[in-house]
Amino acid sequence: MKKSISDMISVLLIILWVYAAVSKLADYDLFTDQLKRQPLPAWSPRLLSWALPTTEIITAVLLCFERTCKYGMIASCIMLACFTIYTGLALSGAYGSIPCSCGGIFSFMQWKGHLIFNATATIAAFAGWKMSRKEMNITVIHKRKYYAHNGKEAENP
Repeated sequence: MKKSISDMISVLLIILWVYAAVSKLADYDLFTDQLKRQPLPAWSPRLLSWALPTTEIITAVLLCFERTCKYGMIASCIMLACFTIYTGLALSGAYGSIPCSCGGIFSFMQWKGHLIFNATATIAAFAGWKMSRKEMNITVIHKRKYYAHNGKEAENP
């Protein structure tokens, strides 16, 4: 049951990250312009315009494979938590009036909708990480041999 839930969370996060990256890259000029209007250091929009979609794609790829899924869940959790904090600060008015730099259908959401979506996705990613972490903790039980002081094998206690 836990495996199917964590798989479902992985699939939803893969869809989210691929969609987010593709929508940013599809309208790259608009995305870059919106980043420039964010309350960020002057040097960062150029870096973020490639780093964000690249990180989203890498995270989606990590989520595709059982061996790397937990790392994808951790990356998802961290990125979504950062987006949630940023959205919460924007909603509180800490930055004044700023445009959303989200692409696709997310650009139609208000800040409050973003906050709810991001918080929910963060919780789901965290739950997926916890579930995938437990799946990875496989205990190997092996039979130990005990020896008596005379060097001969003794009975297991």
